[in-house]
Amino acid sequence: LMANQNEQNFTRLLNIRDVAIKHFIDSLMVTKLMDLQFPLLDMGTGPGFPGIPLKVHYPDQEIVLAEGVQRRVEFLKQVREKMGLQKLKIIGRNVNPEFFYPVNGVITRAVEDARNTLGNVINCVQTGGEVVLMKGPNCGPEIQPALDQWGEYFELSKDIEYEIPKSPHERRLLVFKKLKPAPLPDFEALDLQWEKEFGAGVD
Repeated sequence: LMANQNEQNFTRLLNIRDVAIKHFIDSLMVTKLMDLQFPLLDMGTGPGFPGIPLKVHYPDQEIVLAEGVQRRVEFLKQVREKMGLQKLKIIGRNVNPEFFYPVNGVITRAVEDARNTLGNVINCVQTGGEVVLMKGPNCGPEIQPALDQWGEYFELSKDIEYEIPKSPHERRLLVFKKLKPAPLPDFEALDLQWEKEFGAGVD
């Protein structure tokens, strides 16, 4: 990550200790706080957080990295090859309501608000699956608007506050459980979308 930082500008953090704490340790904190569901989609993974550390922690589980910026996609492929990571799929596109790759769990550190995130994953996370939002401590105002719009399909199942070890940084996990399927999409259009996007986009 740091070797490619000057060229790729992957992170605003330039200190190795800060990178270790705010990226790697924070990515793995979720494993101490809850059980994740797999296959797991890391939505908007950027240079691979939290997906790559989670893949190392769960080597036998399938994890899918979705990222819309091509230079980051190429970096992720290089990391996968150099680390010899198995059951790690990389999808070079953003996640939106037309994203229909079926998973049982979604996790993201992206800054998008909870309402938009739930709308974007509604057709890929399966019933009974969970959407894990890794947030800052002041994300409370996002909860009710998300439930107002998507409460028919999701419930807030967990709201966990925590601190990153050996740091003053506070974090919060919002976990939404999928209650039932969303209305079926136009399957003819979906097949075309799948062929166009996933046929060449899944690696």
